[in-house]
Amino acid sequence: MQSGGRYLIVDGHSIIFGWPELRKLHARRSSLAREALLKQLRDYQDWTGVHVVVVFDGKGKKVDATADPVEVQVFYSRSGQSADAIIERLASKYAKRFELMVATSDLMEAETVQACGAEWISPDGLRGLLMSHGRGSSGRMSLRAKSRTPVA
Repeated sequence: MQSGGRYLIVDGHSIIFGWPELRKLHARRSSLAREALLKQLRDYQDWTGVHVVVVFDGKGKKVDATADPVEVQVFYSRSGQSADAIIERLASKYAKRFELMVATSDLMEAETVQACGAEWISPDGLRGLLMSHGRGSSGRMSLRAKSRTPVA
């Protein structure tokens, strides 16, 4: 992770299946849904300066990462490893050093990242956060205002 600041880590497939319009795109072709999500997250990162990291479940033999210093970082887990494992590892390693928010619909993952010191936001909360940047908001990621506590 780059030095300084705020990070939004997104459980890619969790958000895709949590948003009906992305779920429909995924049914047609999964790459369309991923690209649509990444475009929205790239716009958010450009507007706010919050570093965005997206993690998808993958099928390769190793963790695959694509990153450009100004682009959204994208990770694909290796075969037999879930995106959740990567997200939880990132949260445990970086939550104490950075302002960190994780977007997922997985309540167990949400509890785990919160135990690490990160904030959690639901798919609906993420949609609101992304929409708010386009309506002239200050673009500041407000962790307390946007985070949601999972219901057990």
